[in-house]
Amino acid sequence: MKATQGTTYRMLGSRLNDVSQQLETLRNIGATGKKLNKPSDNPAAIRPVLNARKQLSNVDRYLETMGKSLDTMQATDGHLEHVENIMQRAKEIMNNAVNGSLNDKDRTVLADELSQLRQELLDAANGMVDGKYLFAGYQENTVPFVENPAYDPVLNPYDPADSTTWPYLYQGDANATSLEITSGKEIQVNLTGNDLFFGTTTWDPANPNSIESGRYDLFAELTQAEEALRNYNPAAPYDPANPDPPSAGSLQAFQQALQTSLADLEGAAEQNRRLRSQLGNRASRVEDTMDYQEGVRNDLKQILSRYEDADAIESFNAIVEQETAFQAALSVTAKVSQLSILDFI
Repeated sequence: MKATQGTTYRMLGSRLNDVSQQLETLRNIGATGKKLNKPSDNPAAIRPVLNARKQLSNVDRYLETMGKSLDTMQATDGHLEHVENIMQRAKEIMNNAVNGSLNDKDRTVLADELSQLRQELLDAANGMVDGKYLFAGYQENTVPFVENPAYDPVLNPYDPADSTTWPYLYQGDANATSLEITSGKEIQVNLTGNDLFFGTTTWDPANPNSIESGRYDLFAELTQAEEALRNYNPAAPYDPANPDPPSAGSLQAFQQALQTSLADLEGAAEQNRRLRSQLGNRASRVEDTMDYQEGVRNDLKQILSRYEDADAIESFNAIVEQETAFQAALSVTAKVSQLSILDFI
């Protein structure tokens, strides 16, 4: 079969076009470092690549939310440390009052310091991070703790079973925030104010709450400690059968009130330490989970790299080879294009 000059030119043009397209593809791979830039580059790799990308997106989401939650937990721990220092100082004050010989001025100074500690406790309980209250539950835009205007140690005495008589009121709720650390696995990442400061795991503002057995209202303990120091009246008679309230007077009643207050302050401090420890354990678990997710993230990136990333040396060699082939094709085409009928005479 005889090939015409036109057929030869068309074949050479087609070959030049193929070589040029292959060279362009290789240059694109070399420039991007990716050998999978479109589905047609490797159809078999599309499914594993899409699956890996989806999993990587989920891991990134987990890491982002856990990172934010861990920051909040660490900030919360800072507030709890301050609360622990407050309770520790309150215990030192009451211990000095129990073991020391105090005059009226001494008791006033210690009572004033307890009043300041109570204000510090209120500030810690109303602590914020990123403009949101830490201990308000879901009501994170509402100030969680306020003074109770109805509180009166004489006319409306403190009753642990009736929250309307407590020195401070809680305006948040009992809903703790949970964080999904892996698929289907959640962990509590904060503490609610009612649990930490009032010693009750439930809260219903419409109904009087009761402090749970063996737990403490931190505000009430500081308030009653202050009142115990201010209400000492050595001229009042002492009734051993009815030593409370602290204003019953006499040295015996005063000493008994201080001892009771000191024991209650220790219980309140222990309540704070216990919940702080629980929060620390959960923060440690979040950190461990973040480390695990970072490992998963690296594994997924390796999978994607195996399908998508091009070897730089191989890409460079392939480009050089293809450029050589392209130059050769151009040279052959140039020589053929110079042929005429006179060359065959």
